[in-house]
Amino acid sequence: MGDQLPQARGWDAIPLGFAPRPVGGGFMEAAGPLHVRRDAAGRGTFGLLIEPRHCNAKNMCHGGMLAALTDVVLGIGGLEQAGVKGFFITISLTQDFLAPVPLGSWLEAEVELLRRTSSTMFVQGVFRVRETAALRASGVFRLPRPEG
Repeated sequence: MGDQLPQARGWDAIPLGFAPRPVGGGFMEAAGPLHVRRDAAGRGTFGLLIEPRHCNAKNMCHGGMLAALTDVVLGIGGLEQAGVKGFFITISLTQDFLAPVPLGSWLEAEVELLRRTSSTMFVQGVFRVRETAALRASGVFRLPRPEG
């Protein structure tokens, strides 16, 4: 099957410029693969092709899958924008489900670091299928502690 599923069956293609982005941990490795495309400044846009394993009985991406994806994408995107490496801890996560995400859709997320303190970051993101906003989310994350 590879990284791309056939459009002939009603599947979106993974857009050019996106490459798999390993996230570590068994859960997201099994639920992914997460993809990223970087702009000229190195800022990432994240994406996921919605497969049957991501869906509920109505062939829509399951809300639990979207919640897990939101947690990972906001955390990783926030760390990258903060210029920090390491493992983040989720303090708070809020999601507004705006539209269904059908099986075969390419779901894309743009993340914005709103504020960073020495120990915490505040992040928001919008997840879209084509031009339609499907999910709006915000999160508060504990930054990794400096070594030593």
